[in-house]
Amino acid sequence: MKVHHHFIIHKPFGYLSQFVNNQNRRRNKKLLGELGNFPVGTMSIGRLDENSEGLLLLTTDGRVSEKIRSNTIEKEYYVQVDGLITDEAINKIKSGVEIALKRRTYLTSPCSSFRLDPPPDFEPLKRVRDERHGPTSWLSVTISEGKFRQVRKMTAMVGFPTLRLVRVRIGNIHLNDMRPGEIIEVDDILKKV
Repeated sequence: MKVHHHFIIHKPFGYLSQFVNNQNRRRNKKLLGELGNFPVGTMSIGRLDENSEGLLLLTTDGRVSEKIRSNTIEKEYYVQVDGLITDEAINKIKSGVEIALKRRTYLTSPCSSFRLDPPPDFEPLKRVRDERHGPTSWLSVTISEGKFRQVRKMTAMVGFPTLRLVRVRIGNIHLNDMRPGEIIEVDDILKKV
């Protein structure tokens, strides 16, 4: 019986959620393999784009990946948006908004969303503008689906573009106080989710 490996990591801003760069025009990108020594066959469970950060699960077991990526597991994000988000915008996000996906529109499923006040205490990113350029606000968005750049598209559709996106929870696994780049190996990730 093959022994599988599972990891919980805090993906830093600026890293691709992959181990091999298969993009011909972007050769010098940071990859997950630079964060640690992972076994051959390790894959990310879902993705966070290069400009997103936070909780990412890795495994060598494709069946585990498929189960966690399913619509039965919630994913929670803390989102910093441009401007002071309104109750009306949050209610639109909660009830579902139309976003563009591959030349068609898609209505997002109802989800949980609320303003974070006070905002989370994350270390500031140099690439995110500061308050000299106008106010920002934070909200929590919890979804069970995971379309391409979905949360970013949802906030943009209600008039509040995303400045920073941090995944803080997948099922019952929380980012808590993990530092960017930190890796924790676990025996059975499905028991934790």
